[in-house]
Amino acid sequence: MSAADRLRALVAGDARSDSVVPPTGFTAWLTVFTSGAMALLAVFALALSFATGRLADRWEGELAQSATIRISAPAGQVAAQTEAALRVLEQTPGVRSARALTADEQAALLAPWFGPGIQLSDLPVPQLIELRETAEGFDPQGLRLRLSAEVPGAVLDDHSRWRRPLVEAAERLRTLGYLSIGLITAATAAMITLAAGASLSANAQVIGVLRLIGARDVFIARAFVRRFTLRAALGALIGTAFAMAAIAVLPAPAPEASFLTGLGFQGAEWLWPLLVPPLAAAVAFLATRTAALRRLRDTT
Repeated sequence: MSAADRLRALVAGDARSDSVVPPTGFTAWLTVFTSGAMALLAVFALALSFATGRLADRWEGELAQSATIRISAPAGQVAAQTEAALRVLEQTPGVRSARALTADEQAALLAPWFGPGIQLSDLPVPQLIELRETAEGFDPQGLRLRLSAEVPGAVLDDHSRWRRPLVEAAERLRTLGYLSIGLITAATAAMITLAAGASLSANAQVIGVLRLIGARDVFIARAFVRRFTLRAALGALIGTAFAMAAIAVLPAPAPEASFLTGLGFQGAEWLWPLLVPPLAAAVAFLATRTAALRRLRDTT
């Protein structure tokens, strides 16, 4: 029998073997509920993995090709040292652009901590210079040496100490999301195995009668495999639909929280949750078949 024929037989079923497994009962609800809950969690874990991946890429992209120079000097020397630093940057290979932030821009950076309308003249705030790198980048150590010689009040921050921990944290969150999906799959298999075992035990007398009249274990196991596979697929389909609907109505990130990325899917990522119901059905098929054949073999 080909794989296509087996799939059609699994969906269509066999009236004789289906009568072995009761159509209702706590095992039916347990399988549907477990599959639905696990599918919902799997979709959210998948959304978390994609969101943290976008977050890591965003942080990497925004911080990788930018750097900051801060100039701390007496008030009368700040303008001169700023001009000197800009001249050095113009002559530095790998620097695409450089500009000194205005007082309003620096005040906006400090507003979340000191409130709006802050007067920079009242605080010893250094002058900031924002620079952008080319694709090749610049030599940070060489630039630091030149700045120390020509602009004594300048300090280069290439954002490496900020970028690395942030990107590593996002990557670890993504890994945890994938690990959660694996654990959810294992938990689903375990619960369906327990439910199949309980159903086999509840139908021990029926199975014994079937064996007396010549039924083979494969025939008996087929009924359990089909019933639990379809229950798991139904539950996973319901859980996936609820999860996708919940994610679809999540509010978009507000402009003031633009440094965050929203939890959800974008573009073709919406196709990935559609794999959850078939995956749940495959897990149920393997778990039920293994449990049924083992139980039947042990009770021979």
